[in-house]
Amino acid sequence: MPSLPDIPREFLSLSQRIGSDHLLVQGGGGNTSFKQDGVLWIKASGTELSRAGTDDIFVAVDESRALAELDGTGDGTCREAVIGSRSNNLPSIETTFHALLPHRFVFHYHSVRSLVHSIAIEGRQTLNDKLAGLNWVSVPYIRPGIPLSKEIRRAFLETNADIFVLENHGLIVAGSDCPRIAETIAELENRLDMPTRNVDAETGTPLSLQGWKPCPRAASLANDNLSRVRAAAGSYYPDHVVFLGPGIDVVTIEQLTPRSDCYGPAMVIPSVSSYLREEAPRAAESMLICLNDILVRIPDGWKLQPLSPEAEAELLGWDAEAHRKRMATQS
Repeated sequence: MPSLPDIPREFLSLSQRIGSDHLLVQGGGGNTSFKQDGVLWIKASGTELSRAGTDDIFVAVDESRALAELDGTGDGTCREAVIGSRSNNLPSIETTFHALLPHRFVFHYHSVRSLVHSIAIEGRQTLNDKLAGLNWVSVPYIRPGIPLSKEIRRAFLETNADIFVLENHGLIVAGSDCPRIAETIAELENRLDMPTRNVDAETGTPLSLQGWKPCPRAASLANDNLSRVRAAAGSYYPDHVVFLGPGIDVVTIEQLTPRSDCYGPAMVIPSVSSYLREEAPRAAESMLICLNDILVRIPDGWKLQPLSPEAEAELLGWDAEAHRKRMATQS
């Protein structure tokens, strides 16, 4: 059995740093890994990168067995590739693409600034100019897990890229040393930065609703008509579907009903506030704030492309995402 090396401090530090920035990672999203002597150390499913420097959130996986799962050996979760009994956690649902990329370090995160571009037709069209000179490639949306890993493998074999812009999903940055990766992440965020539209981010005293709690950091969804229309139009990336369900309910005061089964985990009352169910996990709040942060940065004229109902159904019926949701509820 391969030996288990100490996890590099610089890797833990950078993982924690990006995990602590809500414009890069939300809740239990994102995953990072490093490879040494045939062992792939990867963030456990449902754990939070912000705890990388303090908690035991990384799982050791046999790299060759993880690669074999990419081509049909096992169930694609890589649970059978876990080495030893160091942790009861399952490896990330993205383990196979970490295994296939040859780089020692791989950082995958859900950058708000990248999502602003990758969920919009016009945003995608600007990427060639904004990312000129970088070794990058765009990857069309496909369900996370094995399907996405195969698409990333195809893109890598064609381009030898070390930056991957995943449409309706996020970014991957891979490399041989963490300081260079940190520089690349900062460069990407700088190039993809977009000003917020002139939207009122403040709310007055929100209504007190039994079973619901206001979310002031998502106030722009309540105050801005364009953001509300876009939020109600569908879901734009996987973690939204997993933790908030498809789309967002927009409900006027006149339409409010005490029936709890009428609404999903979150709702928006125009000119009042955004709300979450009282029992909603922290991850759901993070995703509602993330949606707010994205929509206030998208220009008026851009056309958004939400996930299809079929793509939403794939995510909602996927056991791997159900496990991640359970983990988030326990945090």
